[in-house]
Amino acid sequence: MSDAPLMAHFERLHAGSPDPWGCDTGWYEARKRALTLAMLRRERYRHGFEPGCSVGALSAALARRCDSFTGWDASASAVARARKRLGHLDHIRFEQQKLPTTLPMATFDLIVFSEIGYYLDETALVATLQSLQRALVPAGDFIACHWRPPLADGYRSGDAVHQHLHEQLGLTAVSSLIEPDFRLELWSGLAPEVAPKGESR
Repeated sequence: MSDAPLMAHFERLHAGSPDPWGCDTGWYEARKRALTLAMLRRERYRHGFEPGCSVGALSAALARRCDSFTGWDASASAVARARKRLGHLDHIRFEQQKLPTTLPMATFDLIVFSEIGYYLDETALVATLQSLQRALVPAGDFIACHWRPPLADGYRSGDAVHQHLHEQLGLTAVSSLIEPDFRLELWSGLAPEVAPKGESR
């Protein structure tokens, strides 16, 4: 699916439903969100970035652990709903943008790459991961989560997306959770360390 049809596809999904993936109502999404948050190594981050933020359900939880938070989505309807949900908070910004057409100008110590890797063709996926790697500070964390069963509107499986991540990111693999439905993994620019008891990093 090329760039323009892909953007139109996601706009149709979000314009036709206030929550097309059941992020606010489904136990699967609620549990996956909780596991994502639990896998993050730090209590707080300076600046978090979530491309493909949809209606902002995960963004709301992530932003509570970030001093500043930026969410992007290709769908104008999704961005409007995310802003309605969280626009009252000064440290959060949502923009209608699409990787790799637009590249992030800021740097981040947390990047959340969730449920979007299969929608990018090979060239776009490689370019996107290169731009995200440049945007991640040297000691930053990169977390990704993808659905594993086949997708009718995707280029590849979630497992194939994560294989790309392992091969291309050039970061240390820290944590991994693989279930029948999804794959959740964390990479970091820093090697894993054991924090002294009672100390957070």
